[in-house]
Amino acid sequence: MTSLYCGTVMTPLGLVYVGSDGVAVTEVYFTDEPVNSTAACEVVDRALQQLKEYFAGERQHFDLPLTAQGTAFQQSVWRQLRAIPYGQLASYKDIAQAVDNPKGVRAVGMANNRNPISIVIPCHRVVGSNGSLTGYGGGLDKKEWLIALEKAHSDAELH
Repeated sequence: MTSLYCGTVMTPLGLVYVGSDGVAVTEVYFTDEPVNSTAACEVVDRALQQLKEYFAGERQHFDLPLTAQGTAFQQSVWRQLRAIPYGQLASYKDIAQAVDNPKGVRAVGMANNRNPISIVIPCHRVVGSNGSLTGYGGGLDKKEWLIALEKAHSDAELH
C-alpha cells in the first residue's frame, strides 16, 4: 500500500514508518529509509508523537483512527489483537478461540503476519501456546524488546 501522507520516527529499535490516507493511519512498520510527506498531515503527526511516547514508556494506549485493509477474518483477528491488554500476552490459540475459529491457529498466524499497522495493532503480544516467541515481521529481537518494554511499564498509570 502506498500512503498519501507519511513520516518516520526514530525509536530505540530503529526507524518506524507511519502512513495515512489523511483520515486514518493505514500503515505502521519498521523501515530503513526515513521519509516524510511533502504535505502536513495531523493524523501522521499524532501517530508519530504517540509512538515516541510509547517507546519512552509513557503511553500504553494509542488513540488514533485506524484503517487496516484486509479480509473479514483478518479484521476480526486484528480487532482481537487490540483487545490484548498492554503488558500482557495471548497465544495464537487464544486468538483463534476468541474469533470463533478454534482450529484456525495457522490462519490467525497468517492474519497476524499481514497486520499492516504493527505496534499500534499489537501483533507482538501474540506468542506460541508454550509462551515461546514466534514470528514477527520486524524480527524476534524487536518482538522481545517490545514485550519487555510493556512488562516494565504495565503497572504504571499512563495515557
